[in-house]
Amino acid sequence: MRKTLLPEGWVLPRGYTNGILTEGGKTIYVGGQIGWNNQAEFETDDFVEQVRQTLLNVHDILVAGGAAPEHMVRMTWYITDKQAYAN
Repeated sequence: MRKTLLPEGWVLPRGYTNGILTEGGKTIYVGGQIGWNNQAEFETDDFVEQVRQTLLNVHDILVAGGAAPEHMVRMTWYITDKQAYAN
């Protein structure tokens, strides 16, 4: 059986799951995090600050599953604004 991960204080996502802890509790899948806060609201349009928030979101999901950043194996990034990324 798998467990859906929802960090404490976060709003329930609609149409997706923030994270899944697999059967046996050995693997966590974190899904589609973006730069909004735990209430699904953007606090800034600054690229760097949104990346920072995204990483904090990933951290919180890992912690909700009993893990930490040092347990991560892989992360895939999708950047939609090359100019903002290059600056």
